[in-house]
Amino acid sequence: MHERLAVNGDLPLWATVLACALAALSLGVLLASELRRRERGGPLIVATGLLAVVGLLAAVARPVRIAARESVIGAKVIVLADTSRSMALPQNGTSPRTVVRDAAIGEITKKAKEARLHVLGFGDGAPVPLGESKGVTTPSPPSAPRSDLTSALRALAASAEERPQAIVVVSDGRLDDPGEDASREQLQALGRDLKVPIHTVATTAVSPPDASVRRVAAAGAAVAHVPLPLKVEVGCAGGLSCDELTVTARELREDGPPALLATGLSHLKDGKGTVDLAVTLDRAGARILEIAITPPGGDTIPENDRRLLTFNVARERVRVLHVAGRPTSDVRALRQWLKSDASVDVVAFFILRTQSDTPNARQEDLSLIPFPVDELFTEHLPSFDAVVLQDFDAQPYGLERHLPQLARYVKAGGGLIMVGGQNSFVAGGYANTPLAEVLPVTLDGSPGATAADVANVTPAWTDDGRAAPLLSPLHDIVGEELPQMPGANVLGEVRPGGLVLWAHPTRTTKSGAPMPILAIGDQGDGRSIALGLDGAWQLEFSQLGARTSGRGYGALWDGLLGWLMRDPRFEPGQLELVAPCVADTRTLLRVRLPSASAPKDGPGDAKSKDMILEVRRLDKQGEAPVRVEVPKRTPGSSSAVEIALPPLAAGGYTARLKLGAGPTTRRDFACESGGDEWADSRPDRERLRALASATGGSFHDATDDLTLPLPKPAVVSAERHVVPLAPPWAWTLAAAVALGIHWFARRRSGLS
Repeated sequence: MHERLAVNGDLPLWATVLACALAALSLGVLLASELRRRERGGPLIVATGLLAVVGLLAAVARPVRIAARESVIGAKVIVLADTSRSMALPQNGTSPRTVVRDAAIGEITKKAKEARLHVLGFGDGAPVPLGESKGVTTPSPPSAPRSDLTSALRALAASAEERPQAIVVVSDGRLDDPGEDASREQLQALGRDLKVPIHTVATTAVSPPDASVRRVAAAGAAVAHVPLPLKVEVGCAGGLSCDELTVTARELREDGPPALLATGLSHLKDGKGTVDLAVTLDRAGARILEIAITPPGGDTIPENDRRLLTFNVARERVRVLHVAGRPTSDVRALRQWLKSDASVDVVAFFILRTQSDTPNARQEDLSLIPFPVDELFTEHLPSFDAVVLQDFDAQPYGLERHLPQLARYVKAGGGLIMVGGQNSFVAGGYANTPLAEVLPVTLDGSPGATAADVANVTPAWTDDGRAAPLLSPLHDIVGEELPQMPGANVLGEVRPGGLVLWAHPTRTTKSGAPMPILAIGDQGDGRSIALGLDGAWQLEFSQLGARTSGRGYGALWDGLLGWLMRDPRFEPGQLELVAPCVADTRTLLRVRLPSASAPKDGPGDAKSKDMILEVRRLDKQGEAPVRVEVPKRTPGSSSAVEIALPPLAAGGYTARLKLGAGPTTRRDFACESGGDEWADSRPDRERLRALASATGGSFHDATDDLTLPLPKPAVVSAERHVVPLAPPWAWTLAAAVALGIHWFARRRSGLS
């Protein structure tokens, strides 16, 4: 219980101040001037005058004794600790900046014992409480991809919890928001909602010797086969001598070493320079680009000498090269469908004359401009997304020499569809050629091997065909019914990694399995399809086609071509990163299965298939892949599951989801040590200083005395008793008596 004296509670503060001022005026001015005119009794006048003034003050204030049980509550102060990845950069070439940050937080805690400190970590989004172990705050490791102080302060202002009375920011100053060009007005706005000062503590004072790729900006979206301009910003700091830096752009590929796309020389001024590069990516989908510099000697942070960036390459139009040997009904139907689709850019041609044909005409009368066959299959082949060989025999037309190049094209990421006919597969002489190795089925090239079965055939759906997303639109239209077609090419066993979607109803392979009619498969980085029929046009021009308005033919080819282009609608599954991959930390991949692959009751569907996730390094292909078994789904379970990968080193990776024995779903991604947070290792003390100045706070270095000007604690009374020292009439009587004595003394001294 604490006791103290105070004035009566019904007296306003201004009245108390006025009474004290008048009392001081009467003692200091009026009484002093009158003493100069007195005849005698000066000490008596002073004593009685002082007594009279005190009596009057007591009558006005009517003092009371207050007895209260009080508690002291410290001011709420929030300490925002930077948890972005830049805090993991080395400090003085040894320990990371987090060591200095944590030491500074500990020193603030010791010096601010009267305050209620709440230590939160800020990075990307709202701040989060940091862990505690045995009462000691243990900040989490720096893992946030951004240092967004603006979002953290706005989240505190919008919170329904008790408002803080001060904010303390502990950081290296390398903030993403507010940025380097933030004005004083923008910095003032950060503290305006909270209406509190923001004190800042800089953890880092000296820039490490470092050359880095600071920023890569793309002018627009990445489109396959279209040059993509890149602006690369590089920098040098920490005393390194960098007059110029060589910058290279390479694409990381699974089928071989990185492909050099562009190179340039950046001239630096004041430690900063830019260079413009133009890169062309031939394949759509997720592609990994490495933008790197050749660092000078003395560079202490080699991790930011290169950036690994994932570009999602789109297609302006799907470019298809369609080669046919003769204008059959099936060829005309496919060519008409390709040309009717506005999203497809088709280059189609027939080769109607072999080199041994005798046209009985002069050479100049045959063609004014020779067709550029050689250029198409050499120089321009990589510019096509897919090649369709339909009822075409390459040997008589002199194109056999291009088959090795076509096989390499498929393995490098291209798509191939071979459509049946009397000059396809074994009948076309493709057995025992390099192109046969990239088909999803084997071809029997032995002497006397049967090339075709000319009897009419109605393909049979396989269990995999019914469940395959690429044939789901067709199955929805025609159901189990397929039209009768005029004969089929004889195909062999399906290769490992291939999947049979349609099979021959009676004919079998050497192993006794139903002979494939429609099969798909992965081939290196690309894909291929074998359609051993030249009667698919019956889906449009038949009794079944009439009942379905011919929609089945378009649905078939839309699925086949879409699967070649890795359209997510037709993939057996989908892979996506839950968050950007950070080197040496856990990476989460989300696996999604479409409804067509959902668990069903029956053989051949997703429930009975093993799902394997394989992650392979792109830039170090000799490393063994990481294999993870995906948990089997149960009926009613979610279509998505998150898979935790072990910590990965910095580099480019490709993840493949394998569903049973069929083709895989692929996702390429980059894993960086620090990403944007490590791109610029320079601390920014001036930004912290400007923030403190704009919000009324104070700036400190982590090595300074961290006794911050924090608000004083508040006193709260739990129990309070007020007792007057005397009744009001007693104070009035005492004042009147004191005034009477003073008047009598004045009269005795000769004053009126």
